[in-house]
Amino acid sequence: MRDGGPPGAAAGRPYPVVLRIEGRACLVVGGGPVAARKVADLYECGAEVTVVAPQIEPSIVALAEAAEAAGRLLRIARRPYRNGEASRYRLVITATGIAAVDRKAAADAESAGIWVNSADDVEHCTFFLPSVHRQGPVTVSVSTGGASPALAAWLRRRIGGLLGAHIGTLAEMLERARLELRKAGRPTSALDWTGLLDGEVPKLLREGHLEEAQRLVDAAVARAKGPEAPGG
Repeated sequence: MRDGGPPGAAAGRPYPVVLRIEGRACLVVGGGPVAARKVADLYECGAEVTVVAPQIEPSIVALAEAAEAAGRLLRIARRPYRNGEASRYRLVITATGIAAVDRKAAADAESAGIWVNSADDVEHCTFFLPSVHRQGPVTVSVSTGGASPALAAWLRRRIGGLLGAHIGTLAEMLERARLELRKAGRPTSALDWTGLLDGEVPKLLREGHLEEAQRLVDAAVARAKGPEAPGG
């Protein structure tokens, strides 16, 4: 459904979320190039993926073989979609390119309360797949609510270029700082994160001065911890 609402409802804004799908059963209906990209994305995020289609792209087969070697779960079922099987999964993506099949799988998922994305069929989606930029632990996603995937991809490339290659390192550095504060029994709000990020740290990382940036973060953490007790 467009904008995440039921058919005929007033248009609403999509509600952005970040899903944790590691170890959760996800279904991809379709075995072509579009489905292959969806399978790869789900697998990268740790999902237990099942692919159902009479014909399967070689890249999906190769990924399934790699998954088996790694002790991961990626099932391939070389057959047509079966009525109602979408209800057994946590998340469903349809990408056969055959409208009747995609809509049937989407309808089965929706009737069972399962979130479904139907490739190139905005009206039968209950969630949209954004264009994603990843750098270390940082994930930036851009969505146009299904209006223009090309625009979403263009914006993602622009944002990724602005962020630069250092953004993942920055995230890891700040994560360690948060853990250090918690270990010391201090709230993470004790540190002025905005002031730190508006300061020299990002610029130093962008220029490759990792140790100097780390010293500034360490100093900020020390201030947030407060003065040590005498003899501490």
